[in-house]
Amino acid sequence: MKNTLTAVLGLNWGDEGKGKLVDILAGKMQFVARFGGGANAGHTIVVDGQKVVLHQLPSGVLHPQTKNVIGNGCVVHLPTLIEEMEELEKLGVKLTNRLFVSDRATILFDFHKELDGLAENKLGDKKIGTTKRGIGPAYSDRVNRKSIRLGDLANPEKFAEKLRARLEEVNALEGMPFKFDVERELTLYVDLAERLEGMIADTSEILQAAIADGKTVLAEGAQGSMLDVDFGTFPFVTSSTTTAGNIFSGLGIAPQNLESIGVAKAYTTRVGAGPFPTELDNELGEKIRQTGAEFGATTGRPRRCGWMDLVATRFAARLNGTTAINLTKLDVLNELEEIQVCTKYLLDGEEISGPPATVEDYKKIEPVFETLPGWQADTSAARKISDLPKNAQDYIKFIEKYLGVPVKWVGVGVEREAMAV
Repeated sequence: MKNTLTAVLGLNWGDEGKGKLVDILAGKMQFVARFGGGANAGHTIVVDGQKVVLHQLPSGVLHPQTKNVIGNGCVVHLPTLIEEMEELEKLGVKLTNRLFVSDRATILFDFHKELDGLAENKLGDKKIGTTKRGIGPAYSDRVNRKSIRLGDLANPEKFAEKLRARLEEVNALEGMPFKFDVERELTLYVDLAERLEGMIADTSEILQAAIADGKTVLAEGAQGSMLDVDFGTFPFVTSSTTTAGNIFSGLGIAPQNLESIGVAKAYTTRVGAGPFPTELDNELGEKIRQTGAEFGATTGRPRRCGWMDLVATRFAARLNGTTAINLTKLDVLNELEEIQVCTKYLLDGEEISGPPATVEDYKKIEPVFETLPGWQADTSAARKISDLPKNAQDYIKFIEKYLGVPVKWVGVGVEREAMAV
């Protein structure tokens, strides 16, 4: 890598397979840092047949030489984080002196989850499709200047004062199914703070020093660009900025000469409600879902499947300054006789240059497809892109030409080594 700062970012609606590439690149990196999101991010990695799902921990934790940072832009549910740490420790993964959590990161409490569920249920058939992990309410508390941060744990008296005040508000809300026990919550967080001793730190200072010293830092994206709170399919989005701009504010580092790697599937998926122009709500979509095991790593929900949407992907690639593409799950398309790709959006019969700003316009979009021949051959053994069948290589070249960005990695299976380069 020429640059000390590299990012891996999803170019669609999440679940693109970012964790695998991050895991591969992390072996060459000195730091891996999460800059946004919370425990709704489920990165699945398969190592030596062992499936590991990381929700909050950066994917660099599986490499003993790599240090890992959860940045100030994240919302952190401490019980989930500790549980993840303990599961990895059972597998022999040591995290002491390797994991640092920002003292400015927002604590996500169980009451945020309850607020998330209440808000979603009130929407009835207009549900957004959140994971009900409390992400939105935690970010709302931050914006409303009510949030409690990791650094507050260092002052137990102040922490108790802030948590009592917030829980009094929550317990008074109409519709809360139960009252939160303040003393129980305080006892729990005293225990959790002890478990994180030495890990809560000024991570922006750590990363600034690392970059100044020429150390390599990998910024790991969560969710996908089309779920960005500003540029995604609003309001069917997550509650944070998922695109490259948040790397700098979410980690507390100045803009650098960034190498931005975009991750996109060879087809498209999304979880939950919201616009999805290329969706295959039919037998073929179900076949792709089963072949690709398209079920949420966090929720287990079946993902909606469809053809690759190059209009949305190009939009996201430009937002992120994407310099290289990791195309994942090419092997899922191995058996198809032909493959369609969306290359245009029509709105009221007129071509538009990119995704519209409103969900109302999204509903009127007519996707235009080009049809390419399939390769109907096994790709799982390919370790070089030149090893792939000709039609598969042509499919990749078509994507490269449309996006104006080279495809440098192609996923051909679930294992760590199943990547053609």
